[in-house]
Amino acid sequence: QVQVVESGGGLVQPGGSRRLSCVASGSVSSVNVMGWYREAPGKQRDLVATITNYGGTNYGDSVKGRFTISRDNAKNLIYLQMNSLKPEDTAVYYCYILSSSFTYWGQGTQVTVSS
Repeated sequence: QVQVVESGGGLVQPGGSRRLSCVASGSVSSVNVMGWYREAPGKQRDLVATITNYGGTNYGDSVKGRFTISRDNAKNLIYLQMNSLKPEDTAVYYCYILSSSFTYWGQGTQVTVSS
């Protein structure tokens, strides 16, 4: 069994910052890619950011320059530092891992950007 658990969501004011965390545990081996997607009400799930075990990163266009993904390979842990948050960043943020050709998803954490 593989568990993927996100944390750090909550309410933040426009222009503020928030850091999300995600840890993978259980029968995890050779975690190749970890990352974040988000899903706003009535919209499809979109890419936020991904990071490989070599540190290569990829960002969705709407978050480039504002969000930063980082990783601790030894702990199968990733962070998403979100700065200059906007109301349109409001969504459920889902963490995923790609391990041995299998994809595992977390339950999601809600981020709400509102004054």
